[in-house]
Amino acid sequence: MFNTIEEIQSAMEGAKYITDRSIATVLYLSLQLGKPILVEGEAGVGKTEIAKVLAQILNTRLIRLQCYEGLDVNTSLYEWNYPRQILWMKQAEICELPQDSVGNGIFSADFLIRRPLLEAIQNDSAVPPVLLIDEIDRSDEEFEAFLLEVLSDFQVTIPEIGTIKAKHRPYVILTSNRTRELHDALKRRCFYHWIDYPSLEKEKRIVLAKVPRVGENLVRQVCLFMQKVREKEFYKRPGISETLDWAMALMALGKEELDAATVKETLGCVFKYYEDLKQVEEMGIENLLSPLTPRDDLTCTQIPRAC
Repeated sequence: MFNTIEEIQSAMEGAKYITDRSIATVLYLSLQLGKPILVEGEAGVGKTEIAKVLAQILNTRLIRLQCYEGLDVNTSLYEWNYPRQILWMKQAEICELPQDSVGNGIFSADFLIRRPLLEAIQNDSAVPPVLLIDEIDRSDEEFEAFLLEVLSDFQVTIPEIGTIKAKHRPYVILTSNRTRELHDALKRRCFYHWIDYPSLEKEKRIVLAKVPRVGENLVRQVCLFMQKVREKEFYKRPGISETLDWAMALMALGKEELDAATVKETLGCVFKYYEDLKQVEEMGIENLLSPLTPRDDLTCTQIPRAC
């Protein structure tokens, strides 16, 4: 357990997640008070990575539940191992076991398939796991309502077995891209944090931490290009994940600086919709690569590498 906010921030940056004090503060409070965190923001800004890095610095297990439309209790909590139950019933029939023992036996914990939520609740490790409920906004409102019991009391009820309560509460992080509004009842059970697109300086530090062999001049050009395009109205503005993909792609091509031809050939690393690609071409790649103002032309030598 971390004793200060600064310790969390330092540990996360040691794990190559460039963060600021606001994120470290909400993580510190969550660890101290045992309350889930709801992290919202645009796709690709590093929401999911928070849970991964938290599990890494706590040296504990990451349990991930990827949400989608139609997600139900059987997929997220538990289900019965029907093939194994049938085989056991046939074996019991051959051995002529009493009918009562057969009925009680097939609905025991031995035939239970634990899904992410139950795995997190029943975990007995010394350090509680990190439970990542990813893209909760993509699930149905019915599943969101089901989560209320889990996030309030960290217990679930299985009719055939009874109520199972967590011995040690897992650390819970929920992420949302805001494709729909979440219910107030869910938000009340969580600390809330919004992650915006990174500033120019922060984005440079992230690239230098994640892609340490990249040239500083290329980092400067890539990050400034991304800052410029995020000021425009696109169907999907590129996030930091696209910045990292683009930087690695340019390195693979042996590029040391941007030019119009290279940008045009690699735009698929930055934009993922045809309409956005056409809009960039109409705007003119040369205009986006125009000379930078002295105020914006900040070199990476002024920024320490976080490695």
